Amino acid sequence: MVLLAAAVCTKAGKAIVSRQFVEMTRTRVEGLLAAFPKLMNTGKQHTFVETESVRYVYQPLEKLYMVLITTKNSNILEDLETLRLFSRVIPEYCRVLEESEISEHCFDLIFAFDEIVALGYRENVNLAQIRTFTEMDSHEEKVFRAVRETQEREAKAEMKRKAKELQRARQDAERAGKKSPGFGGFGSSGMSSVTSATIYTDTIEPEKPKVSPAPVRPSGSSKALKLGVKGKEVDNFVDKLKSEGENIITSSAGRKTSEASKVLQPPVNIESVHLRVEEKISLTCGRDGGLQNMEVLGMITLKVSDEKNGRISILINNNDKKGAQLQTHPHVDKKLFTNESLIGLKNLEKSFPLNTDLGVLKWRLQSTDESLIPLTINCWPSESGSGSGCDVNIEYELQDEGLELNDVVITIPLPAGVGAPVVGDLDGQYNHDSRKNILEWSLPVIDEKNKSGSLEFSIDGKPNDFFPIHVSFVSKRNFCDIQVAKVTYIEGGSPVKFSSETSFVVDKFEIL
Repeated sequence: MVLLAAAVCTKAGKAIVSRQFVEMTRTRVEGLLAAFPKLMNTGKQHTFVETESVRYVYQPLEKLYMVLITTKNSNILEDLETLRLFSRVIPEYCRVLEESEISEHCFDLIFAFDEIVALGYRENVNLAQIRTFTEMDSHEEKVFRAVRETQEREAKAEMKRKAKELQRARQDAERAGKKSPGFGGFGSSGMSSVTSATIYTDTIEPEKPKVSPAPVRPSGSSKALKLGVKGKEVDNFVDKLKSEGENIITSSAGRKTSEASKVLQPPVNIESVHLRVEEKISLTCGRDGGLQNMEVLGMITLKVSDEKNGRISILINNNDKKGAQLQTHPHVDKKLFTNESLIGLKNLEKSFPLNTDLGVLKWRLQSTDESLIPLTINCWPSESGSGSGCDVNIEYELQDEGLELNDVVITIPLPAGVGAPVVGDLDGQYNHDSRKNILEWSLPVIDEKNKSGSLEFSIDGKPNDFFPIHVSFVSKRNFCDIQVAKVTYIEGGSPVKFSSETSFVVDKFEIL
């Protein structure tokens, strides 16, 4: 073996990049490089230094050294030629010969070193060949990349074609009067669809749809699968659980949502100009009080279904006192909205898009002001005198009396394996889910007439077992008092009949 290692080190012997071509430990290499500066004689110019076991062949590189560690019986002329090639390789990858630059391109240098030396012996290569080998250019790779780019372009074209087909199908369905899937435009929101609706002008009684007679099925026995059989089995299983003393709630979360939707979604006569005012709240409080973070996101979405009502302006009543930050759609005239609270397009010759949900105005309120919390929850778990459990007192209070919260559910976690809680004083209703280990406190309405209430129960556990508490509700009134006042035509200023719906829902409400 001739060449043991190649390294770039500092003048103090600190290794920056080192490549070993024989089996050597890191400690051995670092020890050899640390001894290298001490062996050089000051005032004399040499290109090599020898010890009893190895020879150092080196070349200064400004503040650094390029060092080859070889055996003493190696050919010094070949070693010097190899050293020159190593020294020429480094500027190919490093713009400046500094420690940071060498460290940044260390892997490129190691790959190049491997092309110069293999198993301790010099390869018959020059600088151009090293550059070609390290680039690893491959015709097959180029072909593969070209094929992949072609496939990506075809996939994008197919995606655009499918999108056009879906848009065309949606428009055809709307022309036929069928319910079509909603495709969100600018600012389309993922908020819950639980809303209340109000018509601000005289409504016209819609024509009752004609009831088509049900198709007559041929009589006779059939061995096909029958609907409802599985439901009967489930009902029988539920009855058995009830007989064994389990507290069963037959309605699932999906049913609760649908029931809430039935309560807050009366039949609506949707006009050709329809506006949705939607808000959602994310709130986190500490158990000892203090608002950690609250964010309210709101949006007004416009849908125009009649071409003659496309060129309109919308008057907004902004009675918000909480400090919400408003932002209009880029196509909306921002100056007009700032000066006159009117939403209209910048280009007066254009119309709002037809049959498209367009978010024309959105707002955001973020605060840590405790006075802005719409509903405060105060939970006091205290260990009982016997030390065998906790007495828990929870109370709520509506802070914003202008709100009316519907279907409020306060979910309290319970310790596992301790049985059902013993409930004392209670406003509203409760449900104990023994499988999820939670207690759900349900209140149909919280408003200024019913702004506070409490729940008391006892159960085995520690005070920390009853957190975090989660709250959910829906509301017909929005949190930031921003509403649509009037819709008028741009030409003439005559009023336009419109419909509007409002919702305020919970995205996250927890007490940690």
